[in-house]
Order: sequence, then structure tokens, then C-alpha cells
Amino acid sequence: MEIITCKDITKKFGNYTALNSVSLSIPKGEIFGLLGPNGAGKTTLIRIINQISLPDSGELLFDGRPVKLSDVEQIGYLPEERGLYKKMKVGEQAIYLAKLKGMTTAQATKELKEWFVKFGIQGWWDKKVEEFSKGMAQKIQFITTVMHKPKLLILDEPFSGFDPVNVNLIRKEILALKEAGTTIILSTHNMESVEELCDSIALINKSNLVVTGKVDDIRRQYGNNHVEVIYRGLEPISLALAPVELVSDGDYKGNRRAVLDVKPGATSAQILGELIKGNDIVSYQELIPRMNDIFIKLVTNN
Repeated sequence: MEIITCKDITKKFGNYTALNSVSLSIPKGEIFGLLGPNGAGKTTLIRIINQISLPDSGELLFDGRPVKLSDVEQIGYLPEERGLYKKMKVGEQAIYLAKLKGMTTAQATKELKEWFVKFGIQGWWDKKVEEFSKGMAQKIQFITTVMHKPKLLILDEPFSGFDPVNVNLIRKEILALKEAGTTIILSTHNMESVEELCDSIALINKSNLVVTGKVDDIRRQYGNNHVEVIYRGLEPISLALAPVELVSDGDYKGNRRAVLDVKPGATSAQILGELIKGNDIVSYQELIPRMNDIFIKLVTNN
């Protein structure tokens, strides 16, 4: 079941087409990566999902039915451009934002106190936002984004400005939210985070949907069916009857490394079964391209 379904979404600003007939589905309970270079159309799509703007044509479904204005209360949105009121006290501001999402003061206070303890910021309640660094303010904004327990959480570059310790803290909370059933849209340029966190992705480039699907499936789709073999010895690898062809072979950190092209239909068990007859194998792995390489390939058409 999908929480968001986009059917032929098109959005224009004057003569500029920001989204060109984009269709994609976001399954419930997943972390879904929304990828693309700057200006590709990601933010426009996020704004449409949030009902900040409307599409010129196409249909947006939320939880299997046409989206309606009240659905915004079930969405949490952390934009890349952070936006807290600097002169307001943290607790007062957080409660105000919670009430905009339909929470009562009592509900908001209870949830916020728990989050403040979890993040170790109990002493921040009566401080003003202007007293904090960018990273500290982002902690507060993350909390105000998730405190109403949204069905759908949209995070636009959520790790920007955080040190490694706080990146790990936010990543842990994102995974905990997913485990609790929240669907998360992660918009980021950090492909390492995509591989670590995302179940599925959609890549938008120049207003068009380029590819969408499971991360593992896409990585394999854009692979070249090569495997890497690390082995001990002084001589080039013996291929014997292995169903492969040699791509390269050479010294590698005190051992040797061969890259092999696998023939159609061959399995790893067949290949290894032949290779171990004439070689002292240290390791064997498929060479699956990284998301960063796939992103560059698809965006630059190389």
C-alpha cells in the first residue's frame, strides 16, 4: 500500500516547467529517497505533497485517496531552509508549532518533554533560539517536525550543519521512526546516506522522473556483471573452467586482485567452485556500483 501516489504531476512557473508529468509511488513504512541535482524539481514536488502549492495537472493521492487540506496535519516537514522564530523561547515556540498540527497544549508539552530528555536538552526550554548555534537550532526544529507523530515525514537535507555525533543521533531517530511505522521521504545529495537508510528512491532530473525503484535493484540494474577476486600468489589467476572472462589482474595490498566479467547465467557457486581448484582465494564479491556513481551517470548521461 502506498501513502503517496503521484499521477502525471505537472507544474509550470510561467514558461518554465518544474515538473513534467511525474508519476511515482511511495510505499508505506519505507524510507524513500528523493534525489536529483539542484533545480531538478524535488522541492516543487515536496511543496505539492505539502499542499504549499498545487499542480497544474495530474493527481496526488494520500493514503489511497485524493489529498485534502486536513492531511497536512499528518505530515511532518523539515525544510532545508530552517525557519524558527529567533526571539521566541524554545518551549513556547515548540508548543505553538505543535498546536498548528492539531495537538493540545497538554499533548504537546508531554511529547516535547520526552524529546528534550531524549536529546539531552532539558535546560533549553526557556532559552531563545537566537542563543543557539545552527546545529543546536536544528535539533529543536527536528523535534518540532516529528513531535505530532506524523504518518509521513519529509526531511530535506536533515544532516546539514550537524557534527558527526549529532548526525548519528538524528540517523538513529530516523530509523526508530521508520520502525514505529512512519513513512519518510529523504531528500538529500548525500548518496552514502541513501545507501545506508533508503529502501527505495526516485531520481528527478531536469523536471523529469529518470528512475524509481528499490535501491538494491537499481544498483544491480546499472552494474556491469563484474566480480572482484582477491587471491594469494605471484602468478595471474587461473580461470580453469570458470564461466568468466578476465578484465584485469594485478598486485593488491600484498595479494593479487582480479576483476572478472561473469558470463550470462553463471552463479557465484559455479564460479567459486572452479576458481578454488587452482587459486588460493582470499575474498570474492560482486562489484555493484555505488549510488553516487549511478547518480552521476544518470544526471550527466555518461
